[in-house]
Amino acid sequence: VQLQASGGGLVQVGGSLRLVCAFSGSVDSIDWYHQAPGKKREWVASISSTSAHYADYVKGRFTVSRDNAETVYLQMDSLNPDDTGAYYCSAIQWRSGVKYQSWGQGTLVTVSS
Repeated sequence: VQLQASGGGLVQVGGSLRLVCAFSGSVDSIDWYHQAPGKKREWVASISSTSAHYADYVKGRFTVSRDNAETVYLQMDSLNPDDTGAYYCSAIQWRSGVKYQSWGQGTLVTVSS
Protein backbone atom coordinates (compact mmCIF):
# COMPACT_ATOMS: atom_id res chain seq x y z
CA VAL A 1 0.00 0.00 0.00
CA GLN A 2 1.24 3.45 -0.89
CA LEU A 3 0.01 6.49 1.01
CA GLN A 4 0.50 10.23 0.82
CA ALA A 5 -0.70 12.77 3.35
CA SER A 6 -1.23 16.40 2.37
CA GLY A 7 -3.09 19.51 3.44
CA GLY A 8 -0.88 20.72 6.26
CA GLY A 9 0.07 24.33 6.73
CA LEU A 10 0.14 27.30 9.05
CA VAL A 11 -3.04 28.21 10.90
CA GLN A 12 -3.94 30.43 13.82
CA VAL A 13 -5.30 29.19 17.12
CA GLY A 14 -8.94 28.30 16.74
CA GLY A 15 -8.60 27.75 13.02
CA SER A 16 -9.22 24.69 10.87
CA LEU A 17 -7.37 22.50 8.41
CA ARG A 18 -8.38 19.48 6.39
CA LEU A 19 -5.75 16.82 5.84
CA VAL A 20 -6.01 14.40 2.96
CA CYS A 21 -4.69 10.85 2.80
CA ALA A 22 -4.53 9.38 -0.70
CA PHE A 23 -3.74 5.69 -0.84
CA SER A 24 -3.75 2.83 -3.26
CA GLY A 25 -4.62 -0.77 -2.51
CA SER A 26 -7.08 -2.64 -0.37
CA VAL A 27 -6.97 -1.77 3.33
CA ASP A 28 -8.97 -2.58 6.43
CA SER A 29 -8.58 0.81 8.04
CA ILE A 30 -6.73 4.09 7.79
CA ASP A 31 -5.20 5.61 10.91
CA TRP A 32 -3.99 9.12 11.51
CA TYR A 33 -1.03 9.83 13.80
CA HIS A 34 0.45 13.02 15.19
CA GLN A 35 4.04 13.62 16.16
CA ALA A 36 4.70 16.83 18.02
CA PRO A 37 8.23 18.27 17.97
CA GLY A 38 10.48 16.25 20.24
CA LYS A 39 7.76 13.75 21.15
CA LYS A 40 6.81 10.28 20.08
CA ARG A 41 4.21 9.61 17.44
CA GLU A 42 0.72 9.08 18.84
CA TRP A 43 -2.51 7.81 17.42
CA VAL A 44 -5.20 10.38 16.60
CA ALA A 45 -8.04 8.68 14.75
CA SER A 46 -8.94 5.73 12.58
CA ILE A 47 -11.64 4.84 10.11
CA SER A 48 -12.79 1.55 8.67
CA SER A 49 -15.74 0.63 6.47
CA THR A 50 -17.97 0.44 9.53
CA SER A 51 -16.73 2.86 12.18
CA ALA A 52 -14.50 5.73 13.21
CA HIS A 53 -12.58 6.17 16.44
CA TYR A 54 -10.78 9.08 18.05
CA ALA A 55 -8.21 9.76 20.72
CA ASP A 56 -9.81 11.52 23.69
CA TYR A 57 -7.90 14.75 23.16
CA VAL A 58 -9.35 15.28 19.66
CA LYS A 59 -12.92 14.15 20.25
CA GLY A 60 -15.33 16.88 19.25
CA ARG A 61 -12.63 18.76 17.34
CA PHE A 62 -11.43 16.33 14.66
CA THR A 63 -13.50 14.33 12.21
CA VAL A 64 -12.23 11.50 10.04
CA SER A 65 -14.13 10.62 6.88
CA ARG A 66 -13.80 8.71 3.67
CA ASP A 67 -15.47 9.79 0.45
CA ASN A 68 -14.39 7.12 -1.98
CA ALA A 69 -12.32 3.98 -2.09
CA GLU A 70 -8.91 5.63 -1.84
CA THR A 71 -9.17 8.98 -0.06
CA VAL A 72 -9.53 9.69 3.64
CA TYR A 73 -9.83 13.10 5.26
CA LEU A 74 -9.04 14.45 8.69
CA GLN A 75 -11.00 17.62 9.39
CA MET A 76 -9.32 19.48 12.24
CA ASP A 77 -11.22 22.29 13.95
CA SER A 78 -10.55 24.43 17.01
CA LEU A 79 -6.84 23.92 16.59
CA ASN A 80 -4.49 24.82 19.42
CA PRO A 81 -0.68 25.02 19.66
CA ASP A 82 -0.50 21.45 21.03
CA ASP A 83 -1.78 20.24 17.66
CA THR A 84 1.40 21.44 15.99
CA GLY A 85 3.55 18.74 14.44
CA ALA A 86 3.70 16.21 11.64
CA TYR A 87 0.62 14.20 10.76
CA TYR A 88 0.89 10.79 9.16
CA CYS A 89 -1.66 8.48 7.69
CA SER A 90 -1.17 4.76 7.99
CA ALA A 91 -2.87 1.80 6.33
CA ILE A 92 -3.79 -1.27 8.32
CA GLN A 93 -4.27 -4.63 6.66
CA TRP A 94 -5.14 -7.89 8.37
CA ARG A 95 -4.09 -10.96 6.42
CA SER A 96 -4.50 -14.43 7.95
CA GLY A 97 -4.42 -12.98 11.44
CA VAL A 98 -1.30 -10.92 10.83
CA LYS A 99 -1.40 -7.12 11.04
CA TYR A 100 0.44 -5.16 8.39
CA GLN A 101 0.96 -1.42 8.75
CA SER A 102 2.16 0.90 6.01
CA TRP A 103 3.16 4.53 6.41
CA GLY A 104 3.18 7.53 4.15
CA GLN A 105 5.18 10.70 4.40
CA GLY A 106 3.78 13.18 6.86
CA THR A 107 2.34 16.61 6.40
CA LEU A 108 3.31 19.43 8.72
CA VAL A 109 0.79 21.46 10.72
CA THR A 110 1.78 24.60 12.59
CA VAL A 111 -0.71 26.31 14.89
CA SER A 112 0.37 29.81 15.84
CA SER A 113 -0.87 31.72 18.86
